Amino acid sequence: MSESIKHECGIALIRLLKPFSYYTEKYKSPLFGISRLYLMMEKQHNRGQDGAGIASIKFDTEPGERYISRRRSVETQAIKEIFGKVTAKFQEAAHKYPENYADPAWIKKTLPFAGELLMGHLRYGTFGKNDIENCHPFIRQNNWKTKNLVMAGNFNLTNVDELFNQLVELGQHPKEKADTVTVMERIGHFLDVENERLVKSGKSKGYDNRQISELISNELDLKKMLKDASKKWDGGYVMSGLLGHGDAFVLRDALGIRPCWYYANEEVVVAASERPAIQTAFQAPLDEIHEIPPGHALIIRKNGTYSLESINPAGRRSSCSFERIYFSRGSDADIYKERKQLGKEVAVKVLSAIDNDIENTVFSFVPNTAEVAFYGMIRAIEGYMAESKLRALEGNPGMDASAKKNLIALSPRVEKLVLKDAKLRTFIADDLHRNDLVEHVYDITYGSIRPGIDQVVVMDDSIVRGTTLRQSILKMLERLGPKKIVIVSSAPQIRYPDCYGIDMAKLGDFIAFQAAISLLKKSGRDSLIDEVFELARKELALARCTINHVKNLYEPFSDDEISNEIGNLLAKNIHTPVEIVYQTLPGLHRACPGDTGDWYFSGNYPTPGGIRVVNQAFVNFYMGKNVRAY
Repeated sequence: MSESIKHECGIALIRLLKPFSYYTEKYKSPLFGISRLYLMMEKQHNRGQDGAGIASIKFDTEPGERYISRRRSVETQAIKEIFGKVTAKFQEAAHKYPENYADPAWIKKTLPFAGELLMGHLRYGTFGKNDIENCHPFIRQNNWKTKNLVMAGNFNLTNVDELFNQLVELGQHPKEKADTVTVMERIGHFLDVENERLVKSGKSKGYDNRQISELISNELDLKKMLKDASKKWDGGYVMSGLLGHGDAFVLRDALGIRPCWYYANEEVVVAASERPAIQTAFQAPLDEIHEIPPGHALIIRKNGTYSLESINPAGRRSSCSFERIYFSRGSDADIYKERKQLGKEVAVKVLSAIDNDIENTVFSFVPNTAEVAFYGMIRAIEGYMAESKLRALEGNPGMDASAKKNLIALSPRVEKLVLKDAKLRTFIADDLHRNDLVEHVYDITYGSIRPGIDQVVVMDDSIVRGTTLRQSILKMLERLGPKKIVIVSSAPQIRYPDCYGIDMAKLGDFIAFQAAISLLKKSGRDSLIDEVFELARKELALARCTINHVKNLYEPFSDDEISNEIGNLLAKNIHTPVEIVYQTLPGLHRACPGDTGDWYFSGNYPTPGGIRVVNQAFVNFYMGKNVRAY
């Protein structure tokens, strides 16, 4: 409950289409691009908590002049620190050289990040490596402008070992077996191949070296390069890249697992992981911001032209539904509607859990990401109450005025029952005392319910591990003296690991999985656990995994049986009756019809790599290995 699921990384890319001087004259500042990049990153700040980075490319610089700039930070307020240092250079120049500062050409030549291409990245590390070297953007440097590559992305690949070995077979010696390094080196390799192809073409035409460089800049085939580099990638990704001479690209996976949007007008072409970031930064109309289609790349040439190119054949769309439930900013028009619908979808189950006793129930939510779904649930309950009132009035025409007034005034009682104490920090190292502090990270509003009379319903967006529920919130709610506690998740049960970006990699962490194992043991079906282990082990021996054997562990039980067992596990030391209510898979799909990626709920992984990961995760669990499956 209210546990922080590791988020997705976020990207932002800006291509200024006009000369640099245009922006300094129109917007009376040389910081147009930088300020818009800052806005886009801040509006996606929820996507990155471990670090941030930015990069810039200047066009048409003279040899010997710096044209690539990069700054990264893993500080607590990484965005603020980065842009504070970048803008300080501009402020210092304005103070020291006021006459030169009025000249856009001098600014572009002298100051870092005064470029036509800008890239930003927000990092949420899935492997816990939060040092500066793990922060994007990454740079692959070369004295040839067209071989310089700056990259950042939101991705996880499941077949890094295979891709790493392919690089070794090509004769490379990668410094690290990580998807960031592997991706950059694969794209870099085929970028080198494309450069060499054009060098040979230029020489065959009798061009000198300067002419060959110009030829490469004009005719570099980014589409072919990206096709060759990505054709064997298994995973979810959005990759953004800048080339030293001025081309840029944003590439999305063929299943659309990771999100990306773009917008263009006469001044800019921009891309970002979230649509509202573009809307806010550029005051862009909603209908002019478009999704990069699955399997496509937005390619922006140095000459200012841009196009969407098909790179990999699009498969069955599997856009991550957790983007809609939790990750993306709720201010997006579609996401706002979908989250409200998620709440509406679960309302009937909530009414059943409270035995339709709305009058003696208090409704609340935690954390803030559950607020919109909570509104949807309350609206649905209000609709139910309106119908009930109408039936009561029609069935009792002689009802007196006072009774009618009381009936009409009846509405769901909404209170802020649980709130997070932002000032409390669990800095004590001792486990026992730290756990005691964790219990008090959340606080409750005393006097908000009638002890022994009222039930409480608290909505969350998802319940992953149940740790905060068990250690804190249930205990605190019990102090209010409710007759019953109902915990509602706007997401279905999280049963399987994710391997496409979210930090949910270990099966044993999931409370739904713990409940299934508990039920198997209680019902004397322990042997199924051994059988699934053998099946998973055999599956992993195959060249290509096609069956998720972990599904077998859940099949003997209904969703409600698992929900009830989750309640038993979480409320062991709670004397108040507790019921856990989950969203259904059909309800999720009705609420979010365009984003069908649900493998962490259903076990239906869209790639062979995902199926391999889930089987490996169970083998790790069975063998007592507390490690990731990818």
